[in-house]
Amino acid sequence: MRGPSQVLGLDGLRGLAALYVVLFHCWLLTFPGFPGNSGPVWLGWMMYGRLAVVFFLVLSGFSLAISPARNGWLLGGAARFLRRRAWRILPPYWAALVLSVLVAHFVVAASHYGPPNSTTILVYGLVLQDVITAPTPNGAFWSIGVEAELYLFFPLLLLLRRRLGAVVLVVGVALLAVVRGLAAAHADPAEGVNWLTPNLAPVFVAGLVGAGVVVAPERIRRLPWHRGALLAAVPPLSVILAEGPAWTVNHYYWVDLAVVPAMTMLIAAVATGEPAPLMRLLATRPVRRLGGFSYSLYLIHLPIVMTVVRKVAPHYVSPGLPTFWLTLALALPTSVLAAWIFSEIFEKPFQRNRSWQSMLSAIRRK
Repeated sequence: MRGPSQVLGLDGLRGLAALYVVLFHCWLLTFPGFPGNSGPVWLGWMMYGRLAVVFFLVLSGFSLAISPARNGWLLGGAARFLRRRAWRILPPYWAALVLSVLVAHFVVAASHYGPPNSTTILVYGLVLQDVITAPTPNGAFWSIGVEAELYLFFPLLLLLRRRLGAVVLVVGVALLAVVRGLAAAHADPAEGVNWLTPNLAPVFVAGLVGAGVVVAPERIRRLPWHRGALLAAVPPLSVILAEGPAWTVNHYYWVDLAVVPAMTMLIAAVATGEPAPLMRLLATRPVRRLGGFSYSLYLIHLPIVMTVVRKVAPHYVSPGLPTFWLTLALALPTSVLAAWIFSEIFEKPFQRNRSWQSMLSAIRRK
């Protein structure tokens, strides 16, 4: 049953974004030389996985703010919110962490700053990977650290939205990111391992503010948000096409900010039921089901893709395009199936039950 804070279509968007991240890693691990494109030009559209994570953050801010928006931008208690977020996010994340460490030790190395060690368990177990550098067991986990930080600030952001208004909140947070960017050498901040949040905070805030569309007057809801999204996407996409992938990846600090208006308006369009063709796609059963376990898919797909690329493919096909096709044929369906099973064990029980007592009672009833 769909809860009061949920909006039709958002789960589908989440599922498609997760699927794109899987495609990105299939591409990334097959063709060397990133951020250059050593693969076929016609596969170049797969190499912007970072932008899918940016979309996740916009969507996360939007989804979390729907219920407060319907309640006068009141959260209903910061401690309660953080407890519910931890209950929802951490159990599957910790399970994926254990799985990733085991795969990295016994199957295929994660290849980020050496093999996982005790520091890895401590840093990633406490979700501090955006603050403290440690060998990663799973390259997709970086965004979980960023999102955890944003959750901590969510109650404050809602307070500012309620007291100061949407415009002041968006401009204020964006201005901080812009000033930081301009203050960097050559106005080109380096994207390091840690402290990625400063330029991603406006991304999350844009989604938070965009959730206001669900309670906006009808004249606002009727605006052609999908057309606005297309128009807003033209400038950043034009620059990406003109400058190429290497430039884009090396300037993600600014590209992230540039694509956010289009992403926010796209989500607002879906929240108001437009455009019809996209809504029909998002309403299909496969897309809706994919959205239902998209978090699990994001968490566990990378070890599977790495295993296929580095342990299976070399025995059967040559590098390059043959490896890519084999990876797509094996890793994509395996990741989706494994994520569904993983979700049923480590994610869905925590969605259906809000406490250990409730979960134990449900187990006894079975």
